[in-house]
Amino acid sequence: MEGKDSMTTHEWFDIYDADNRWRGTAPRHEVHRHGYWHHSFQCWIVQDRGEERYLLFQLRHPDKDTYPGRLDISSAGHLTAGETVRDGSRELAEELGLAVPFEELYELGVYAQDKTIRADLIDREFCHVFLYRSDRTLTDYVLQKEEVTGLFLLRLADVKRLVRDRDAEAIAEGIILDGPEGTTYREETRTVVFRDLVPHETGYYEWVLQAAEAYRP
Repeated sequence: MEGKDSMTTHEWFDIYDADNRWRGTAPRHEVHRHGYWHHSFQCWIVQDRGEERYLLFQLRHPDKDTYPGRLDISSAGHLTAGETVRDGSRELAEELGLAVPFEELYELGVYAQDKTIRADLIDREFCHVFLYRSDRTLTDYVLQKEEVTGLFLLRLADVKRLVRDRDAEAIAEGIILDGPEGTTYREETRTVVFRDLVPHETGYYEWVLQAAEAYRP
């Protein structure tokens, strides 16, 4: 653990105790190795097609150190040292090319997530979770190819089924980055099950899904 004046070029996070009291700063690898609590920004994008509501999932890059190639929150990222939750909205621009004023996001609240992924990767986050409705087509997004390799839409009702029945299947329609430079897309339809999603807690998914269903921007 280091003070803020000791920062290097490494990514540093503010760290907290379990009661969300600030305790200092530490580099990313140390935060996850020791399981220090830190803050993150998460935004789920919803899209309406007629009477159906959909959730947008990003496809994680195959080289990610956690859950490579799985479907995850539309846009998410850690808050680095000194950042506030308002600064977290930069993730939408960085990952999806979506410039959204913070005031247009709908705040669900903070979800405390305590997850041991492996012995040397303990992820304890205070997740600031938001919703945003976007009607843009998938190819209108500009993906950060180092982080995101595709986007998929799933019916909200189908996501509910996947969360509640781990044997259920659903159809996801989306796009995959294609070509050597990752600047073109190809359409893809795939059958997904719960294990194709990043395994957030059931309580987290239920909380987000209930809010997304009621959300009327």
